Amino acid sequence: MSYGQGGPQSQWDPWKPHSQQPWNSGEDDGTPDWAALAEASETRNKRRKLLFIAGGALATVAIGTAVAVAVVSANGGDPEAGPSTLPATASLPGTGTATPSFEPTSAPPPLNPADFISSAKKDTAPLGPDTLFPGKQLTLGDTVYTKGATDDTSACASVAGGTLPGVLTANGCTRLLRATYTHGDIAVTVGVAVFDDAARAARVKAQTDDRSIVRSLFGKGGVKPFCDGAFCRSTRNAYGRYAYFTISGFTTGKDVTKKDTAVFGAGNGLAQFTVNRIHRRGQEQAEAAAR
Repeated sequence: MSYGQGGPQSQWDPWKPHSQQPWNSGEDDGTPDWAALAEASETRNKRRKLLFIAGGALATVAIGTAVAVAVVSANGGDPEAGPSTLPATASLPGTGTATPSFEPTSAPPPLNPADFISSAKKDTAPLGPDTLFPGKQLTLGDTVYTKGATDDTSACASVAGGTLPGVLTANGCTRLLRATYTHGDIAVTVGVAVFDDAARAARVKAQTDDRSIVRSLFGKGGVKPFCDGAFCRSTRNAYGRYAYFTISGFTTGKDVTKKDTAVFGAGNGLAQFTVNRIHRRGQEQAEAAAR
């Protein structure tokens, strides 16, 4: 009695687990089919490579997408629109064009003393021989001068000599104040002519010459006659609404020559003292106005 296979033989599938390799028929010698096994192994390897390549491509695409999203987020908009820009300078804090304003804290500039002595309308302080020539003595350098007689008159031409009377009258002299200072046998008379404004005083200076002299003041205060016929030295100038003159000589009646430097020095020193006093007059009035 013979036995058959009992139905179809099971098929071996290398991709199905637990499947069994078929055996050949009665001619099979029981040896595995090595060629079939090698072919199945090669097929499996190819499939694994394909899966690996496909997985890598998907990962690359995912990474690229993430980078693209990051770029879009950084730009705040369309990646094709380029990098974003800062806001305009005017909108940045602290960069506005407005300038801060401050209340003025500095004192106003001082008033100009010359303004007060250039016009009779402003030059209203008391005026007289004692205000222009204060005290009884005057020290210039190492020399002490004694103040003698003083004089104040509205008849300017009456106390002037040479070409000066006509110039004073033509320009409207209102007063002429005089004072005499002595040191030893040297005597100097200072005369200050007063006008309504600086323009008139400036014209007097321009119109006078070496023969325009103020008369010497003597006799009062024990001052001996001087420059009453002898050659003397004179000066003339102007400041503000004042023209001022000096005449210097010897109480001995001696003529003044170029060698008598002490006489020249006395005249120059008293001329400087006089203009300083006129300027001080302007300063006092400017300070009073500022207060």
